[in-house]
Amino acid sequence: MKIQIYDTTLRDGTQREGISLSCDDKLKIAERLDDLGVDFIEGGWPGSNPKDVDFFRRVKQIPLRNAVVTAFGSTCRVGGDPSTDVNILALLDAQTSVCTVVGKTSMLHVEAVLQTTPAENLRIIKESIGYLVSNNRRVIYDAEHFFDGYKLDRDYALATLRAAVEGGAEMVVLCDTNGGTMPWEVGAILRTLKGEKLGPLGIHTHNDGECAVANSLTAVVEGCVHVQGTINGYGERCGNANLISVIADLELKLGLKCLPEGQLKRLTDLSHFVAEVTNLSPDEHLAYVGKSAFAHKGGIHVAAIRRSEQSYQHIDPALVGNQLRVVVSELSGRGNLLSKAEEFGLDINSGPGVAEVLNEIKALEAKGFSFEAAEASVALMLKRQQPGYQPPFELIDFAVNVEHRMGRGLFAEASVKVKVQDEILHTVADGTGPVHALDAAIRKALSPVYGAINSFELVDYKVRILDGEHGTAAITRVLIDTQNGTHRWSTVGASANIIEASWHALADSVEYGLMLASSRS
Repeated sequence: MKIQIYDTTLRDGTQREGISLSCDDKLKIAERLDDLGVDFIEGGWPGSNPKDVDFFRRVKQIPLRNAVVTAFGSTCRVGGDPSTDVNILALLDAQTSVCTVVGKTSMLHVEAVLQTTPAENLRIIKESIGYLVSNNRRVIYDAEHFFDGYKLDRDYALATLRAAVEGGAEMVVLCDTNGGTMPWEVGAILRTLKGEKLGPLGIHTHNDGECAVANSLTAVVEGCVHVQGTINGYGERCGNANLISVIADLELKLGLKCLPEGQLKRLTDLSHFVAEVTNLSPDEHLAYVGKSAFAHKGGIHVAAIRRSEQSYQHIDPALVGNQLRVVVSELSGRGNLLSKAEEFGLDINSGPGVAEVLNEIKALEAKGFSFEAAEASVALMLKRQQPGYQPPFELIDFAVNVEHRMGRGLFAEASVKVKVQDEILHTVADGTGPVHALDAAIRKALSPVYGAINSFELVDYKVRILDGEHGTAAITRVLIDTQNGTHRWSTVGASANIIEASWHALADSVEYGLMLASSRS
C-alpha cells in the first residue's frame, strides 16, 4: 500500500522559534523534497505574507517531477462569503492545483475562538471547500484540534468532517494540533470512524507529548493513507511529526511504500541539508539520520558488532544513507581501537601496542582529555605505535607573552623551538591572541620544511572548564578543528594551563595534517 507523504516544512516548520526562511531558501528545500519523492509540498500561506506570495509565483518555474505544491489557508471568515474572502482568493491566486484548508473541529474553538455558532462553522467549512472545488482546485481539509474536539463533543467533531466531505474535500486530515493525544487514544478514536464513510483519511500530529511519530504510525496502522509532518520535526512549540522517522518507520518497519525506489538512502543528506538551510545545528542524536544514531562507544558493544553488526543495530545504516561509527573513550575496549584503526587505514593488530594506546586513553581521560570528538588525536596515538613511525617534528619548548602596548592594545607573541630530523628550528610570531600567536609560530617554523602546512586552516576552537570548584586552577579542555580543503579533523588537549592545553591540540592538529599529506604523496 502506498502512503502519501505531505511535507509542511515550508509552512508549519517555519513556525519554530529561530527559523526564518527566505524565498530562495524555501525554493531550495522544495527542490530537495521533490528529489526525495514526497507527494505534496505545502509552500506556505499566501494570504499571510508577501514572501509566500513570491514563493508560489517562483515555484511554478521549477519543473517538479514527483511532488505537487499546495497552498495553505483557512476557511472564510464568520458571516462571510468565500467568493469575496481575502484568504480564499489568495489561495486561488497562488495557482496551485491543490489547496489545503484548515477549519475548526472543536466546539471550544467554535465558541471561544471564532465566537460563532456551531451551524455557522459548518457552513463556512462546506462553502469554503465547495468554492475552491468549483474553481477546479483539489482540496485537502485539515481538521484542526480534531482529537481534542472529538473527546469534547464527538458528534459535532464528526459533523465538521462530514461538512468537509460534502464540500468536496478529497482528503480529510485529522489533526492533533496541541500534541497531547496519546497513541492508544488515536487508535481507539480512529477505529470508531471506520463506518463513517468519510473517504480517505490523513494524520497531522504535533510533538508536545513526545508522541508525534508514534501517533502518526498508529494512525496509519488504523487506516490513514496520508501523513503530514516536517523534516527533522521542525515546528511550533515542540515541533511536528518528524517525517524522517515516519518515512523510515513506514518503509522499514511496516513494509509500506512512501518514496520512489532507492530514495530512502537520501534521508540523511536531506536532514542535514534542511538543518543547514535553516541555520540550525543538526541533531546528532536524531533517529536514523543523526551522527550518533549508529555510534558505538561501549567496549562490549563494539566487540559484538565486529562479529555481527546486527547485534547492536536495528537496521543497516546504509539503508537511510548513514553509517556505523565507533567512538573511542575511557569506556573503550580493544575492538574500539581496532575499528578506529581500520577506519583510518592503519595496519595494526591486537598486540601490545593496542593495549598501550587503550591504557593511555583511559589515563588521559582521567586527566580531562576527551577523545570522542577528537578522532585525529586517536589516530595519531595509534600511528605512533607502528614500527618505524617518526613524528614530523619534536617540541623542545615554547613561550607565549601577552601584553598591552600603548597604541596597539592587547598584543600576543609566541616563540617556538622544534626539532625536525637533526635541525633545531626557532621562530617567533605574533597574533591577536596567545593561541593565534602559537599557531602562527609553529607554521612559520615548519612551513619551509613541510609546504603542506600552508593549506591547513584552524576553523574552530572550543574551550571547556572541567572543574568549576577549583576556579582558575581548574582543568581546561581544548578542542581544535582544522581543515585543508578536502579533510576536516579534530584534536584535543587538556591541562590546568589553557596555553599548554592549546599547544597539545595544535601540535596534534599539525602532525595529523602532515600525516594526511604524506599518505597522499
